[in-house]
Amino acid sequence: MVCKHLEKFICSGAKYVGVKRNEALHLDAMLYHSSKESHEELVPLDWYEKAFPKITKFASLLKDVDLIDGRLVDIRDGSVVIDDRIERKMHTFKSLARVFIGSPSVQKTLETNMVALPAGEGGKPFLCFSKPSEREPMLVNSLSKVSNFLNITAQQRKVIRYTICPQVTHHRIWTGTLEEVLNGLKLELDYFNHQSPGKGTQMGQQIVSNCLKFMQDNAISCDLESTSWMRLAPAKGVQFSDSHKWEDVLEMFNDLIECLKIEDWLLHHVTKLEAMKEGLSQIKDVLIDKSIGYKEARLQESLVQKKLTKVLGYPSKCLFTLLLYYLCGHVRDIEVDLSGGFYNNGNDFTLCMGKIVTSDEEKMIWSGVRHLDRALGLFKFVWETAGAKGVLDLQGHLWCVGFEDRMLTYKGKKFFIHGINI
Repeated sequence: MVCKHLEKFICSGAKYVGVKRNEALHLDAMLYHSSKESHEELVPLDWYEKAFPKITKFASLLKDVDLIDGRLVDIRDGSVVIDDRIERKMHTFKSLARVFIGSPSVQKTLETNMVALPAGEGGKPFLCFSKPSEREPMLVNSLSKVSNFLNITAQQRKVIRYTICPQVTHHRIWTGTLEEVLNGLKLELDYFNHQSPGKGTQMGQQIVSNCLKFMQDNAISCDLESTSWMRLAPAKGVQFSDSHKWEDVLEMFNDLIECLKIEDWLLHHVTKLEAMKEGLSQIKDVLIDKSIGYKEARLQESLVQKKLTKVLGYPSKCLFTLLLYYLCGHVRDIEVDLSGGFYNNGNDFTLCMGKIVTSDEEKMIWSGVRHLDRALGLFKFVWETAGAKGVLDLQGHLWCVGFEDRMLTYKGKKFFIHGINI
């Protein structure tokens, strides 16, 4: 087990570290984790030799597990692993790996491999992951962060919002996103309440179930064989004061947030609840009641889309969550182990991002490829929607301990698998 002092250093990003384990192992390094290009990492060469057995041991212990968008996942069956101890080891492993990726030997191999690739139109090869800032993790949690990374202009951001809002606020996308947020939360609440039930989480579990049932009971069927389209609208003058509205869901979300916000392990779920609450607060007066007649219900669904399209701004977390569901089918913010970089080479542009995996087994490699594909795909979608000029080349880079370098192609994107060695 790695010394707690080392874990604390790695997580805090401190510049100096000294570690003693039975006074036999000394890992001393001067690390500069900074986004400033003028800073460089200065790590004694013998540090890598002494630390390599540690990273190898971690890779072996964690070989079937990966950290994907903040969740530990067993690659063999895709199940979520809920274990704080394993999660801490995973964070330590990935932090150590970032230091090794910056080592002279790994950087030299990377330079040799990348320079050998054909250069872009400008004829100038680029070196990715050569700067400390490019080896830092990145949480992709807003359109603004994506646009800043790609140097998207203010005018282009207006084009993006104008284009995507009507698509991602479609009623089917809106309700699907809400259900995805609630179902993901329900999964974890069911598990934890089975293991060690608490008053707040039990109440939250009940609210989630009630909210899902409410939405299902009031949903309009899209089945062509359904008779819902035959339902007549109420007579003129009939008031809808007793009908259900989105305000009912908003109130449940408010109660749910109050129940769960004190639980640190549910913070990522609370963040998504608050994001969707932003949209709910704008449509709270819109009806969500299938008893009002088919045509009237469709009119109310259209009203949801119009209101959300009008009020959700470019920095909106709600808009970004809807976009994630629209593009990826899930709502969790995308986490990238190595932020990489965006490179301009004449009229050609290259976007590189990286992921650290624990083994070279095919399931692990392809899981990493698919994860990077989602991240790169999101950036490319924003780039193309903005109408940016120039060709954008996408590269995904995977790193694992002691593996021979190779390249593969997935959905038209290039993915490089690199070994971490000394």
